[in-house]
Amino acid sequence: MKSGLTAIVAIPPDSAWEPIQAIRRVHDRHVRRWMPHVNLLFPFVAPHEIEGAVPRIATALQDQPPLEVTLAEFRFFRHASGSATVWLAPEPRQPLVALHAVLVRAVPECNDLDRFGEGFTPHLSVGQARTTQEAQVIIGRLQAAWRLA
Repeated sequence: MKSGLTAIVAIPPDSAWEPIQAIRRVHDRHVRRWMPHVNLLFPFVAPHEIEGAVPRIATALQDQPPLEVTLAEFRFFRHASGSATVWLAPEPRQPLVALHAVLVRAVPECNDLDRFGEGFTPHLSVGQARTTQEAQVIIGRLQAAWRLA
């Protein structure tokens, strides 16, 4: 059984948090709910099933190299309601796409992030906008000032 209470995520190093969190404090209503992250599997297994999933995940990850990505460009997803999610694009994206695929092979019932039109898109959400126009304004302002420490 899957649960929205659990996920497998990639978390930026502590040194990258403050510039991201400064943006999230202004634009992200979820800033206090969870840390900056890139979802790899969400939803994941129910909390009471995590212990059973750990061996599959550990086996799948045993040969995975460390990841190094840069968060340099802001983008947005448009939602059917007309609202938008503003996010940072990890580059290169391929290592995260490959890692996601490895995880899905280990826990195939948790493939929800593959079900979007473009498939799995690694992203680090930094906020919400009421419209795509508002998202474009936010992105223009953020991109002009963005420098990750």
